[in-house]
Amino acid sequence: MPKKENPLRQLPVNYEECGDIKIHLAELMEERKVSLNQLSFRTEMQRTQLRNYRDNKIQRLDIDILKRLCYVLDCDLYELIEYIPPKKS
Repeated sequence: MPKKENPLRQLPVNYEECGDIKIHLAELMEERKVSLNQLSFRTEMQRTQLRNYRDNKIQRLDIDILKRLCYVLDCDLYELIEYIPPKKS
C-alpha cells in the first residue's frame, strides 16, 4: 500500500511569506455612508480601535468585534475580511 502524501504545508521561515489578511472596513463604511463616529456609537466600540481595524493596523482579530461589525454593517464575514495568498515565486 503506497504511503499517503501529507496535504499540509510547512510554514515558511518568514511569516510574511504566508500571505496577508485584508480588512475591508473602510470600503464597507464608504459604501454604506457610515462615519467612524456613527460606527463607534452603533458598535459600542472606541474610535481608536475601529480606526485600527479600518486602517489594517491590528495584529489579532477579535471574534466579538467581527460579529459586531458584521451585525451593524449588515454584511457577511467574507465581505469584511479577505485572505490574500502569497505571490508565487
